[in-house]
Amino acid sequence: MLKILRISLLVLLGVSVPNMSFAGSQREEPLSNSVKALMQRSVSDRAAPTLTFATEEEGRAWLNEMSQRLQKRMPDQQHREDFLRTVHYEASRAGLDPQMVLGLIQVESGFKKYAVSSVGARGFMQVMPFWVRSIGANDHNLFLLRTNLRYGCTILRHYVDIERGDLYRALGRYNGSLGKPQYPNLVLGAWRKHWDYTPNSWKVTPRNI
Repeated sequence: MLKILRISLLVLLGVSVPNMSFAGSQREEPLSNSVKALMQRSVSDRAAPTLTFATEEEGRAWLNEMSQRLQKRMPDQQHREDFLRTVHYEASRAGLDPQMVLGLIQVESGFKKYAVSSVGARGFMQVMPFWVRSIGANDHNLFLLRTNLRYGCTILRHYVDIERGDLYRALGRYNGSLGKPQYPNLVLGAWRKHWDYTPNSWKVTPRNI
């Protein structure tokens, strides 16, 4: 417990914690037919991932900024930008903030594509394999970038809906630690300290007084 609290404090202060991830275990629960069908449609989407911004310039600005922040963890530029485009697309189509999803990935897997937790959760967003049986298809590989992010964002959206928009509780469900503050605080702290983003067009230039 002390170790978790110490690391939570470090993340909230903006201090990086190398080689640490906090993947939990999403719990397999019965899904209604309507929810199951909706999630099945979501994970079967095959549209090409694109940045969804009002203008191409805004999209390039976001990609460049996030790419700089992620460079140390993903040195290869092409791989890094493909990852970021996919995160933005999958998060946006699920109605999630892409920067929040980056914070979740940082906490869950430390941006390791082939991460596997002690309970078998896989990939960037640490998705449990039972989801493939429940809402996917036998050929869905949770170590593939697009598949992993599509599942992860779909699952988190499902939990947000269950919790009626309460992201804090939804994050607890995603990690299998509902009711405990450590994991939501870690994700929200990583989001605020490392991935929060305000477009230049939204920034107010202070006037000389």
